[in-house]
Amino acid sequence: MTKRHIRFIQRARELVGERFTSLMGMLFAPDELRASFERQGKNKAPGVDGVRKADYALGLDERITDLSKRLRRLGYRPKPARRTYVPKANGGRRPLGIPSFEDRIVQDRLSQILQAIWEPEFRDCSYGFRPGRSAHDALRRVAEVITNGHTQWVVEADIKGFFDHVNHEHLLRFLRHRIADPCFVRIIQRFLPLGRRQGGSDGGWCRKRE
Repeated sequence: MTKRHIRFIQRARELVGERFTSLMGMLFAPDELRASFERQGKNKAPGVDGVRKADYALGLDERITDLSKRLRRLGYRPKPARRTYVPKANGGRRPLGIPSFEDRIVQDRLSQILQAIWEPEFRDCSYGFRPGRSAHDALRRVAEVITNGHTQWVVEADIKGFFDHVNHEHLLRFLRHRIADPCFVRIIQRFLPLGRRQGGSDGGWCRKRE
């Protein structure tokens, strides 16, 4: 984790509830992109371009510089995810989208920034998709509640195909409550099916601001 990102996390904790107006610099900073490259696993399945970490490492400085420039001028566009399926316990199959390696880097940068903004607001009882927490931590907490809290009921619920049917317009409106940087939101939108199907005018406006 870079010093810049540590300072950003500290600032986000101090500004809970505030809107952030300038996040693109955090996204396209070369040192931050390199840190996201380093966080990637060596043996992850490749995307549609077939590139793995060892391949991307060849000429890394030039690749990071080029990626930074494309993000800054909004010339970066994610590649289509490679679709694959994994078996489920009930006999069905769960669809997975495997991104290209470069898209993994950008996704990591987006994730790190979004986590810094929203992590201070999450409840302590929340465990899903949070840094430093796992399903095992959640199970241990459930065991404590059942053992020490005299709990009589445990309810398990699941939203079928949630990520396949989540309303992207609502998701983007939710992001804009805390993020007032349209260029940053635009990059996120390009990862959504909505962003790939439809164009928008804010990209040009962002370029004028640069």
